[in-house]
Amino acid sequence: MTMRIGEGYAAVREEFDRAVIGLDSTLEMLFATLLAGGHALLEGYPGTAKTLAVRALAASVGGRYARIQFTPDLMPADITGTSVFNPADRTFTFRPGPVFADIVLADEINRAPSKTQAALLEAMQERRVTADGRPHELPRSFTVFATQNPIEYEGTYPLPEAQLDRFMVKIAIGYPEAPHEREMLARYRDGVLIHELPSGALKPRLSIEDLLALRGEVHAVRAEDAIVAYCVDVVRQTRDWPAIAVGASPRAAVNLLLLSKALAAVRGRDYVVPDDVKGCALPVLRHRVMLRAETEVEGTREDDVVRDVIGAVKVPK
Repeated sequence: MTMRIGEGYAAVREEFDRAVIGLDSTLEMLFATLLAGGHALLEGYPGTAKTLAVRALAASVGGRYARIQFTPDLMPADITGTSVFNPADRTFTFRPGPVFADIVLADEINRAPSKTQAALLEAMQERRVTADGRPHELPRSFTVFATQNPIEYEGTYPLPEAQLDRFMVKIAIGYPEAPHEREMLARYRDGVLIHELPSGALKPRLSIEDLLALRGEVHAVRAEDAIVAYCVDVVRQTRDWPAIAVGASPRAAVNLLLLSKALAAVRGRDYVVPDDVKGCALPVLRHRVMLRAETEVEGTREDDVVRDVIGAVKVPK
C-alpha cells in the first residue's frame, strides 16, 4: 500500500523538481494534504514561488486546474458561477465558475475583502456551492491551494477565522537558501525561464483517479490509541496555554490525525509514529490559535508559541 503511495509521490516530485527549486518539504506537505483530502494556505513574501509550486503540483497530478486571481473588486459569483438567462426558452442556466475544478489556486486570497473570501467557505467545507437556491456538487477531488502575502503588506486583509479553520494546513514559505538561489539563477542564465512555465511543460504523473485511489489507501494507515491521544493532547494544550487567547478547534485535532496518516504514507509507512504528528502539528495549528494581546506586543509569533506547546506535551513511547 505505502509503496504505491511512495512511488506516486516520487513520480510527482521528479516532475515538480523540474520547475521548482528547494521546496522539498513544502511539496511533501502539499502532497500529504492532497492525500488527506484537505486544503492548504501558503504564506510568503512576493517572489518566493508560492504560485509556481501550486502550478507545478497541479500539472504533475493532472485533472482540471483553475487559477483565481483575488482582487479587491472580485465578486462571489466570479468564483462560484452564476445563472445566465437563455432568451430562446426563457429559462436560466447555471454557468459554473472556476471553483468547479479538481485543483483550484486562489492566488493572493488576502487581497480580496471578506465577503468574497467567504464565497469559498461552503465549497471548501461541503464540496458544493448553492446558486439560486439549488446545490451544485463539486468534484470529489476538489482541493483549494490558496496563497497570501503577510498581512503586514499594504493592500491585504486578514482572512476571517472561520475561513482559516477550513484550511487543513498553513505552510510558511521563506526565502531560498543560497545554493538553491544560485541554481535558480543558473537555470535562468541558461535560458530556462522558470516563472514562465508554459502549458504542457510538465506532464501528469498521476491521474485524478490515481489520486482518489491513493486517498482511499491512506485510510488503512494505522494510528494506535497512543497516537490518537497524542493528537488530542497537543490540540487541547493550546486551549490552556498562557500566551494563547483562543486555542485550536476540534477540527484541528481531526486534521492533525488525518494529515499524520497521510504523511506517514508519503514517508513509506503504514503506521503513524510521533514524529509524523510533530511534523504536522505546526502547519495544522499555526493559523488556528489567537495570541493574547500582551503576547503580540512582546513580539512573540504564533510559530514560537506552537513550538513551545508541542515541546511541552509528553511524547508517547
